[in-house]
Amino acid sequence: MSSPAEPAPSRARQVREYEDGKSPAAWTGVIIAAVGFIVATVGSLAGPNWPIIIVGASLIVVALIVAGIMKAAGLGQSH
Repeated sequence: MSSPAEPAPSRARQVREYEDGKSPAAWTGVIIAAVGFIVATVGSLAGPNWPIIIVGASLIVVALIVAGIMKAAGLGQSH
């Protein structure tokens, strides 16, 4: 049994520290952006095929949004 002078155990969510951007948010954003760049490159080499280039560019924008949401959810690097 704990005495009244001892603080109660903290039930707060544990915050993980990530160094050099090695966080789940960063990795997810980079992987999605890399796929977007590859798709856009294939589209530009195939003609250019504008619909494929637009899909690749859209994936890059999605990568920024997903990484931002994941960082806001606590899965990114804190400053």
